[in-house]
Order: sequence, then C-alpha cells, then structure tokens
Amino acid sequence: MTITDVARHAGVSTAAVSKVMRNAYGVSPGMQEKVKASIADLGYRPHAAARGMRGRTYTIGVLLDNVRNAFFADILDGIQDELRDSEYTVLIGAAGFSAEEQAKTIRSMVDRQMDGLILIAPGTSRDEVLATAAVTPTVVLGHHDGSDTHDSVVDADDVGAGLVVDRLVSLGHRDIALVSAPGTKANRWRRTPEIVLTAGYLEAMERHGLSAHAQVLHAAYSDEGGFTAGMTLLTGDHRPSAVMTGADVAALGIYRAAHELGLRIPEDLSLVGYNNTALAALAPVQLSSVDQAGHTMGSTAARMLIERVEGRRDRAMRTTMTPRLVQRGSTAAPGSR
Repeated sequence: MTITDVARHAGVSTAAVSKVMRNAYGVSPGMQEKVKASIADLGYRPHAAARGMRGRTYTIGVLLDNVRNAFFADILDGIQDELRDSEYTVLIGAAGFSAEEQAKTIRSMVDRQMDGLILIAPGTSRDEVLATAAVTPTVVLGHHDGSDTHDSVVDADDVGAGLVVDRLVSLGHRDIALVSAPGTKANRWRRTPEIVLTAGYLEAMERHGLSAHAQVLHAAYSDEGGFTAGMTLLTGDHRPSAVMTGADVAALGIYRAAHELGLRIPEDLSLVGYNNTALAALAPVQLSSVDQAGHTMGSTAARMLIERVEGRRDRAMRTTMTPRLVQRGSTAAPGSR
C-alpha cells in the first residue's frame, strides 16, 4: 500500500495526502477527514526507512537511565500528551547508569535517523551530547549547563533543597542529611541536578548555622541505592533525625531501611523525597516531596524539540521549573514519639 493508493481512494492528489500526514498548515478539516478515513480503510502505514530517505522519520528518541524511577513516567506522560495529535512517535531507550551504554544508545538513535532526541539527565559525557546535538535536534532535561547547540529544561534544584531544609529546621531538626546521586567529574558536566541540589542543601544548612551538622551521602537513585544509603546513615555514629533525597525512589529505599531497623517514620526519622511522584501520595507512604512538575517538564521538552526539528536553529532555549514542597505525613518534630 502506497501514498498513491491513499490518494486514489480519497480522490485527492498525493501532495494533499502528504500535507495531511505532515499536519501542514492550511489543510482544511474536510480534507483531513477524507484522507484520514482512506488511511484507516486501507490500513496504510508509512515506511519509516523510506520517510527517512526523504529527510524525516517522524520518530523522537527519549533517553533515560532506568524504567524504575517513577518520575520518568511523569515526564514521559508529558511528552506523549504534547505529541499525541502529531505524526511523531516516541521511542524510549532505557540505557542504564553506565556512561558508555548511554552513549551507545544515543548513537543508535542517531544512526536510525530519529528526528530529535530528549535526553533525561544523561550520564554520558557532555562532549558526546554536544556532538550529537550538532547533528540532531536535542533537548536536555535536568542538567543546568547551557549550550548554543541544544535546548534545556531544568528544575531550580537549589531552591528545592532550600525549601526542604527550611521546613525541617522549622520543625526543630538540626541533624539533616542529604542522599544524592554520585555523578562523575569525568563526564565534564559542571552543573548536574545532583550538583545543584547539593549546593542548595549546603547553602541552606549554612544559612541556618548548621554547616557542622551537614551530611551528604551519594547513592544511585533506585530503591536499592536508597536502602544501602539508609542502612549506612541510620546505623552510623551520627544518625540524622531527618533525611532528604534527590528522588522519591531513593526515599522509598530509606523507608525500607528504617523499617528493617525498627525505626518509625516520622516519629524516629523525618523523610523527604524529590519529584512528588504518584508513589509519594500512597496512603501507607505519605511521603513529603518536592514537586518539580514532571509532566510540564516533559511537555515543554517535546514542544521545544519539535520547534527545533521544524526549523528553529537560530537560538537555544532554556526553561526552568519552580519547585514547591508538598507536605505529607513523613515529617514531624524530632523525638515526637
């Protein structure tokens, strides 16, 4: 089945069918309805490789490090909602935490002639991302490093950390620890989300005169990473009375560690996550968390990317989300048991 068959069935030109498929400006609703009805009747599906030879495959690649982080689901929902009425299809590459594996996945997306890429806090090197963005329209989520070659969507992570520290201090906490992703200096990113989050946390602790009480522990943003960090913090010589994490999924791992050690939340330990995922609001959990509008981040990234794909190359754009602290039942005054 070809575009010519669709045109013949609909009684229009092949150019008209092409315009409808590209959502081109100026196509009447009647024409759209007629062509789409013929496409459905004939079961026509454009061949991606052939479309790529003509300069467009109508595919968007999304890179993430794992599929277990519920925050990524919020971002993906935003991307899908933004692109739902377009011809673009979203393909996901879950590459793991390895910089090499992420780079391999990015290159595979480029080799398959995807029209654009959305990279969610890529762990691969900045040089790799800049080289990719020079040839393929790219939007980077999370990293605060600016560039003329790609667009960026970020959260004000330092502000979010400050909100958490301010709230915990107001409850009477002094020994407040942060669990953040490790990151790496080898990849040449200077302002990753975890770096900005940690800077905001340390600044807030200093502002409250609590620099001597600050503890930063690095762990992967996963349930197991959070569990390991929780066991380390909660069995150490300087056990904190409150812990904040850079991701809800890690906070749930700390929740599990506290339970295993016989500690109650919030009576024995206050706990705050980041991302405000659906898991945070579950009745047994009720995790306080920083909301950074994941759905809006995703939809904004998709909109910026399509603008780049369809012609905007004269300037790079950057959008910053304003975080807000959502308070639930996982925080209380220290020693409130």
